[in-house]
Amino acid sequence: MNLGAEPKKIALLGGLLLVAGGVFYYNVIADDSPSSSGTVVQPASAPAPAAAPVVHVSAPKTERRRVTNQGLANEFKPRMGPKNPEDRPDPATIDPTLRLDLLAKIQAVQAGAAGRNLFVFGAAPPPPVKELPKVGKIEIAKNQPPATAPIAPAGPPPPPQAPPITFKYYGYKISTSDGHKAAFLLDGDDILIAGENDTVKRRYRVVKIGVNSITIEDTQFKSTQTLQLQENPAA
Repeated sequence: MNLGAEPKKIALLGGLLLVAGGVFYYNVIADDSPSSSGTVVQPASAPAPAAAPVVHVSAPKTERRRVTNQGLANEFKPRMGPKNPEDRPDPATIDPTLRLDLLAKIQAVQAGAAGRNLFVFGAAPPPPVKELPKVGKIEIAKNQPPATAPIAPAGPPPPPQAPPITFKYYGYKISTSDGHKAAFLLDGDDILIAGENDTVKRRYRVVKIGVNSITIEDTQFKSTQTLQLQENPAA
């Protein structure tokens, strides 16, 4: 059996009892006393009349521009004369005489025409147009007829020209028996064979067959045309 621990337990229990007693005193006994109570009982009286509501109107806030020394320092201040006092002219040396001749000379200068306004956005006005010299009136006599160009007398119409022959001459042959020549002509896709003095297409007569050319007469217009020999007539 451990006896040394009992006095410690008794001391711990005694401390707890003291703490509980203090809490009970402050919470129960101190609250019931009239001195500790914070409430004051006032006698009943007649109700006070209701006061009129008070309306508070706030004045509008106005912004006040604050003027500082910095704004005054940046203000434009025109300067008259040189900046250095040494460069300024001496008032005693200035001639106060009024130059009327110079004033009259300035007044005699005439202002020019107004040009483009620099403060108005837009295209520049067109340049002035020069006036052309005036020409006097030309009077025409009433009884005189107007002059007209002479009309040349119409002559006989020119004779009609023969159209070009469209045949292509691409070769010939000579008969060994009688030496008769026959030319080969190409009319579109048709191949024509004709000798000298023969008529083709009832209109064209072969006049002469040569080695490099052939002469054909257009019997309708009574004119002749010469066709050169073509190595590749189909082209």
